[in-house]
Amino acid sequence: MRIFLTGGNGMVGRALIRIARRNFPDLKIIAPTRHELNLTDPNAVRQFYTANTFDIVIHGAAKVGGIAANIAAPIDFLVQNLRINDNVIMGAHDAGVSNLLFLGSSCMYPKDYRQPLVESDLLAAPLEPTNEGYALSKITAAKLCEYISGEPNRAYRTIVPCNLFGTDDHFGSDASHLIAAIVTKVVDAQASNTSEISIWGSGKARREFLFVDDLVTFILNNLKQINDFPSTLNLGYGTDQSVDDYYRAVAQAAGYTGIFAYDTTKPEGMMQKLMNSSIAQDQFGWSPATPLNDAITLVIAAYRNQKLA
Repeated sequence: MRIFLTGGNGMVGRALIRIARRNFPDLKIIAPTRHELNLTDPNAVRQFYTANTFDIVIHGAAKVGGIAANIAAPIDFLVQNLRINDNVIMGAHDAGVSNLLFLGSSCMYPKDYRQPLVESDLLAAPLEPTNEGYALSKITAAKLCEYISGEPNRAYRTIVPCNLFGTDDHFGSDASHLIAAIVTKVVDAQASNTSEISIWGSGKARREFLFVDDLVTFILNNLKQINDFPSTLNLGYGTDQSVDDYYRAVAQAAGYTGIFAYDTTKPEGMMQKLMNSSIAQDQFGWSPATPLNDAITLVIAAYRNQKLA
């Protein structure tokens, strides 16, 4: 099976390539870097599809960032992602690619809506303002996939994972995910003997986190049956914890004994966005395999090894 993977240098992409090489040797993954293929350039993407034949596209590329980055550049997060998604998804459709899997985001769901969130809650209420542009780009792409799937010989589906973390994250950058950012702050504070760490907001916002290797393994195991997926499919861990809980879990695993201070002048985003993953569980055997504390320990070790490299 030939796979076109976008976002191959991101956390999900790196994990997918790593696990595919280890456990799925029959898969041929083509994952050009942004220097090799500019996904915002429609002509370049069109030429790439013309020159290659794929059985499936896994579209994970996006301009990503934390709350501060989204607040600072909402135009970029909306427009760049709209361009990327249009070029990749419509490019695949126009090139005759039958199967496409788009990676959505839990920020697609309404702000402070009922918990847990089910797939039909998309567009049911207003979005979280701090990352509205990014969320709108994801929703638009998911709807485009749904519309294309109404055409003959097309199975374009959207997976909506909860918040992700893993050993391949971009530690310490604006593109890092929350747990990677926490690990970076805690390990660096420990190394510099800093006794206090600042947390944005009250620390009470709740987040559901999933080890990215579990997500990727599910995707790779189910590539041949995405036609059976609903248009949108939640994949979550099943429980959530507060941001404060995650800081304390990382601190305990790292052996950090300092204190936390809360900067309540800073935004903290949606207060809760726990997802209902019962469709994936009941119909496709979804079950996260890695306990959070075990995964956190792996991520801390990965960052420490990176610092030593």
